[in-house]
Amino acid sequence: MSDDLEAQQTPSRVVVEQIHEQPKRTTAWGKIRSAIREPMAEFIGTALLVIFGAGSACSVVLSTNRDVASSNKGDFLSINFGWAIGIAMGVWVSGGISGGHINPAVTLTMAVWRGFPWKKVPAYIGAQILGGLVGAAIIYGSYFHAIDIFEGPGVRTEATAGFFATYALPYMTPASCFFAEFLATAILSMMVLAMTDKRNMMPTTGLLPLGLFLLFMGFGVSLGMQTAYALNPARDFGPRLFLSMAGYGKEVYTYRNHYWIWCPIIAPIVGAQAGAALYDLFLFEEPTIFNRKSGY
Repeated sequence: MSDDLEAQQTPSRVVVEQIHEQPKRTTAWGKIRSAIREPMAEFIGTALLVIFGAGSACSVVLSTNRDVASSNKGDFLSINFGWAIGIAMGVWVSGGISGGHINPAVTLTMAVWRGFPWKKVPAYIGAQILGGLVGAAIIYGSYFHAIDIFEGPGVRTEATAGFFATYALPYMTPASCFFAEFLATAILSMMVLAMTDKRNMMPTTGLLPLGLFLLFMGFGVSLGMQTAYALNPARDFGPRLFLSMAGYGKEVYTYRNHYWIWCPIIAPIVGAQAGAALYDLFLFEEPTIFNRKSGY
């Protein structure tokens, strides 16, 4: 009797097991979402960086006009806080998904020195630049009327372009500008590698954004005055692309003999590679091109 009962139950058990063993079907949207998830994280992270950073610059500078606000809404330190909060929020939202690069210089550093897949690099950099553009557009739209009051209806000059893209102080020579961005991004690259090095004092995953917050506060108060510390090609080029669409004209590109390409793009990329090379040469203990024969 028990054998008959077991025989009757067996088919139903088999059906249930087969149902559970069937692979989950992925919808078309699911496939698309999976394909774009990492670039979207980079896009959103970079957009947040620019929203907080450019937003703080708009708030502080535009409020100096008494037709905009009755009192000043901050100072240079406030702008530093804005960019530092932006980097922390951007990495918090993207770090667990894409690694939280939100910077082409960091993406290239990870590809060259840490085995990040080169096939992902174009999508990451494209998403970062687009994120910078959209972040700038959001803040520009939010402060559009205040900018009109500050500069005059329809007038757009470097006075407000500097809220979004970087410009150097007048006394800075081209070599000084390049070195300032090179130095700061080299330090950024070394610190990113140190904060993600398991054999160093690597913070827990949740504390990495806090470490970057402190790092960018340091950049702002120590190295930020002279070139507005771009350190990030997407943070400058994305907003600069938007400015050229928003009526600021070709001057955003012709400024200082095409400053936009050699200072906030080339200098950070070269500086990040130099910083990574310095870290791996003297501090990193995993196998690299520098210590491959040293027994590590």
